[in-house]
Amino acid sequence: MNKLYDSPKAALAGLLRDGMTIMSGGFGLVGNPESLIPEIRAAGVTGLTVISNNAGADGFGLWQLLQTRQIAKMISSYVGENRLFEQQYLAGELELEFNPQGTLAERIRAGGAGIPAFFTRTGVGTIVADGKPHEEFDGEQYVRETWLRADLAIIKAWRADTSGNLQFRKTARNFNPVMATAAQTTVVEVEELVEAGTIDPDCVHTPGIYVHRIVKSTINEKRIEKLTTRSREEEAS
Repeated sequence: MNKLYDSPKAALAGLLRDGMTIMSGGFGLVGNPESLIPEIRAAGVTGLTVISNNAGADGFGLWQLLQTRQIAKMISSYVGENRLFEQQYLAGELELEFNPQGTLAERIRAGGAGIPAFFTRTGVGTIVADGKPHEEFDGEQYVRETWLRADLAIIKAWRADTSGNLQFRKTARNFNPVMATAAQTTVVEVEELVEAGTIDPDCVHTPGIYVHRIVKSTINEKRIEKLTTRSREEEAS
């Protein structure tokens, strides 16, 4: 089966609809599907539920879909430096399901593994646990969390072969690999595309069975969310 598409727009063709749930990879601005997000914006679909660690940063990433009011709900962990995200939430314009970061990652992993629910101590005694079932294990209280699954996952990898086997670099591995397993359809944009068998099997982070469509990235800005520098005089001293 051919998984290769010649443009981000073509890779998303027939997949987008109003009210759908989308997982979007990335950790901060690392591993964001930079080429696919603008095509979702251009498609004009609305009422989206988006599952992502954060919602990009001012002017970049999922921020583009917040600006156009295409996102109705975020399931995420970090508001961070995104002022638009903060403003829409505080104004009641955006629903937010807040998760501890590790819990978010495990909910996505559970969705990919077919585990409907699990128990964790994280969040017990806080508003994160309000209204959720609790159970005691070994004298400690645990809160029950449920899996997360999506209609579509858009992720970014460093390399892919033509069979869809993926290789990630560094921080981009945090959410992208688990999201690839937890969606009905996974579309991946890659910086490098190689022939099947080129990637050492021991270096495959996501097997091709989870990948449905592949496209070469058209945007690879790799912005720094918060740049901190020092003057050369301070460095010399």
